[in-house]
Amino acid sequence: MNYRHIYHAGNFADVLKHAVLARLIAYLQQKDKAFRVLDTHAGIGLYDLSSEEAQKTGEWIDGIGRLMKADLSEKASALLAPYLDAVRGLNADGEIRRYPGSPKLARMLFRSQDRLSAMELHPQDYRILSRLFEGDFQVRVTELDGWLALGAHLPPKEKRGIVLVDPPFEAENEYERLVDGLAKAYRRFPTGVYCLWYPIKKGAPIAPFHEALKALEIPKMLCAELSIKSDRDTTGLSGSGLIVVNPPFTLKDELHLLLPELKAVLAQDRYASQRCFWLRGE
Repeated sequence: MNYRHIYHAGNFADVLKHAVLARLIAYLQQKDKAFRVLDTHAGIGLYDLSSEEAQKTGEWIDGIGRLMKADLSEKASALLAPYLDAVRGLNADGEIRRYPGSPKLARMLFRSQDRLSAMELHPQDYRILSRLFEGDFQVRVTELDGWLALGAHLPPKEKRGIVLVDPPFEAENEYERLVDGLAKAYRRFPTGVYCLWYPIKKGAPIAPFHEALKALEIPKMLCAELSIKSDRDTTGLSGSGLIVVNPPFTLKDELHLLLPELKAVLAQDRYASQRCFWLRGE
């Protein structure tokens, strides 16, 4: 309950997460049929990067700040365009002062038939998120532990959707909860696209986490990781990863193109790295 994303909004981990979320939404929009995004840990939705909290860490400067100024290849620019255009749309004068969290980004990319269910447990953040989407019939905001939503809110009535699970990782067992949460959700909604975020830092149990995911025997799980520096001299975040279940068939090739460019733009030392591979599947 103490985690506040305002300190980290727009950092390199958000860049990876939101770039992939935008690609997943674009893929589902290739069909006219409606879909729902279920965001289990939604936050406040829109972040003021000029706030005292955001300025205290300045993490966005080396994240979205770098990316907005980067000289990207034509293909990478095209793939990132929906995401970066959304950020530009919130900052008309060219200065980056506002950044969309996952629910706001999804809503900005929606068609008229698409829907969002946003879960937030922190009371203050829930109130801010509710005000942000007040009167928006395409969005439902619920004050709820996001882990519970993986049972109670699946499957969506649209029978198509993206489930974004981005927990704060305050508790020691969050990796295990991700595995258990996915297992529960997949039983209820096996055709959904799941996007699970996790931190990479010194001592993080990444290999056991991956093995536990593979043991679920879900047919298709794609892993994407981006580390921007060595973890040897820090106790903080050095990288982040995404597990995408039932990924679009185009996603792996897109990530093979995007990840090296994101690494080049966001790297903070020579130990920056990236990888994309199948945990299970092709």
